[in-house]
Amino acid sequence: MKYMMLMQFSEQNDLQPVHTWAPEDVKAHIEFMHTTNEKLTAAGEFVEAQGLANPDQGRIVRANGDGPPIVTDGPYPETKEFLVGYWIIDCEGMERAIELAAYVSAAPGPGGKPFNMPIEVRQVMSARSEEL
Repeated sequence: MKYMMLMQFSEQNDLQPVHTWAPEDVKAHIEFMHTTNEKLTAAGEFVEAQGLANPDQGRIVRANGDGPPIVTDGPYPETKEFLVGYWIIDCEGMERAIELAAYVSAAPGPGGKPFNMPIEVRQVMSARSEEL
């Protein structure tokens, strides 16, 4: 079964933004993420992982009938929560996906302490070939 683990930043969780960390803490965090991907690959559970640009670089796009799309900056600056990255994993079931999410949540943060960032876990749904 495939699952998506969504790494979300939220000011409500008292998490310090990465850009405020000491350089050695950022390096340790990134190395942890690379090592995690290597472990998932070795276990045959890695499908994909990506970090995302900051929200201020995003755009909100809406169809506009026959006209050009409506494009606005977004998400808005007052947004308190945003997606910073994700993994798609292929593992035995939700119990294993939760185990992996807990491992990722404990990635090192400032001072090497576990960051304990909330990780949302959702199954990736797929249509059967006869439904396409």
